[in-house]
Amino acid sequence: MANINKIKGRIGILTGGGDVPGLNPAIRAVTIRANREGYEVIGIRRGWAGMIDIHRDEKYDNSKNYSVLTEELVNKTGRTGGTFLHSSRTRPSHVPKINVPEHLRDKYKDEVNDLTEDVMKNIDFLGLDYLIPIGGDDTLSYGVHLHNQGMKVIAIPKTMDNDVPGTDYCIGFSTCVTRTIELTHMLRTTAGSHERFLVIEVFGRYAGFTALLPTMAGAANRCVIPEHQFDIDRLTELMVKDRETNPSNYSVVLVSEGAMFEGQDMVFENAEMDMYGHKKLGGIGDIVSSKLKEISPKYNNGKRVNVINQRLGYIVRCGDPDAIDSIVPMAYGNLALDLILENTSGRLVTLKNGRYDNEHLEVVTSFKKKVDVEKYYNIDRLRPYYKSFESKPLFIMASD
Repeated sequence: MANINKIKGRIGILTGGGDVPGLNPAIRAVTIRANREGYEVIGIRRGWAGMIDIHRDEKYDNSKNYSVLTEELVNKTGRTGGTFLHSSRTRPSHVPKINVPEHLRDKYKDEVNDLTEDVMKNIDFLGLDYLIPIGGDDTLSYGVHLHNQGMKVIAIPKTMDNDVPGTDYCIGFSTCVTRTIELTHMLRTTAGSHERFLVIEVFGRYAGFTALLPTMAGAANRCVIPEHQFDIDRLTELMVKDRETNPSNYSVVLVSEGAMFEGQDMVFENAEMDMYGHKKLGGIGDIVSSKLKEISPKYNNGKRVNVINQRLGYIVRCGDPDAIDSIVPMAYGNLALDLILENTSGRLVTLKNGRYDNEHLEVVTSFKKKVDVEKYYNIDRLRPYYKSFESKPLFIMASD
């Protein structure tokens, strides 16, 4: 790519993993601030997939892989959900043979291939001085890898599960919680009309924040989370009691997609794995619903309680961002530019104890961020603890 002498430098930005509301506001913030500081911004399309698909040829049409971002362009998309740069679950260090770009297939012929060498060459071809990946711990873990290869990386945390280590807040979490509360309350009308159990499966592979926070806010009576294997008999007993004490004769449980019965594993839709080794979760809500219906006579004077079963899925990640997911991405984008202007790299922008900050990028791969069960989850009552809120962060159990 030709050098442009008028600019201070060139910044690449990409979004990886699942889409969430707040990605476009983050891209907007980075682009506007960078342009005004004299930098050019290159938007990499489809996350790390766009970075491996680039043809290093000035005459080749790479518009499907990257484009120059302008203030006019990002202002049109900055208020919307999703990511206009598109996304993927590509891991350039572990690319299956079938996913190797056609123009690289003579070079990479193994069943699983590390394309990092070509990623670094593509970064050089684009003339990038900095790279800003926006994603969860999977997407950002490859950012750590590039940082260790010598690339200047500033990362922005994004995931509805809110489980990127080192930060209290990840883009997308607030909108997810807001939608979960709203949709659960909407489903109550049907649960009450038919006097049933209401089982709602929510996101949360390894961390139960998206089930715990709505329950704490009063959206559900109980919740089961990945951090604690639960007893289905105990859950049934509690749900029957909750139903009996409700004037409308129904009760609600939120089920994290990664929740597990005692002595059992996670429930998957199928055995296919993505490049990060994850099988697609889904179905625990169906099984919980079936078991609740089957066991309910034991605790309900021999009478069966029917169940309304709903998986929220993509409906909580689509659409426009809420207020927090409009404000935080704006701040994160500007924090990233602050670090670039200071010639700092290898950092993760963060929100800790109500204050914006940054952490060593390696924190992303240093541990798994999960709910501290002892502090925040009552394993007998299958619900959050309600203790002192003094000095707790905005989202209560996110700062440890």
